Amino acid sequence: MGGMGGSGVVVVVVAMAAMLLGMAAAATYNVGEPGGAWDLTTNYTNWVAQKKFHPGDQIVFKYSAQRHDVVEVNKAGYESCSTSTSIATHTTGNDVIPLTSTGTRYFICGVPGHCTTTGTGNMKIQIDVVQADSPSAPAPAASGPGATTAPPSPPSSAATSLKATAAAAFAVLLAGLLMA
Repeated sequence: MGGMGGSGVVVVVVAMAAMLLGMAAAATYNVGEPGGAWDLTTNYTNWVAQKKFHPGDQIVFKYSAQRHDVVEVNKAGYESCSTSTSIATHTTGNDVIPLTSTGTRYFICGVPGHCTTTGTGNMKIQIDVVQADSPSAPAPAASGPGATTAPPSPPSSAATSLKATAAAAFAVLLAGLLMA
C-alpha cells in the first residue's frame, strides 16, 4: 500500500462515521436517572416507560453497596420478588449490564423487604430489549449471515459513499449545534 496520500483522509472519515454511528447505535442508561437511582424511592415502571432498549445498549445500576444489590431473575422471580431463581447477582454498587440480545430481562433488589409484591419496597425493574427500528441498523446487524453489504473489493466507491454519509451526518450535527 504506498504512502499515506489520500487514504489517510478516508481512514479518518471512516473512523468519524463509525463514531457517529456508534453514538447513535448504543446507549447507556443509568437506572433511575435523572432524579433517582437504584433505591427505594424511584418509580421504575415510570422510568422504563420513557425508554427503548436495543441490543448493544447497556444499563448501569448505581447504588450503595452496603444497602442494596442487583439480582437478575426470571419472570416468576420478578413477579414474586424471589431470588431463588437468580441468574446473576451483582454487588459492586456500579453494575454495568450489557443488553446483548432482544428479549425481556428482570432485575430485583435481593435485600429482604426491598422488592415486595405488597408494601413500600418496589425495587424491581423489567427491561424489554427490542430490535432497533431504523432500517440503517448499526454495524453488528450488517455483519450477520444474511448481510446485504457489498463485498469490500472496490474500496473507492465504498469509501466515497461512506465519506458522503459522514459529511452529511457531520453537517447535520453542526447545524444542530449552530441552531441551539
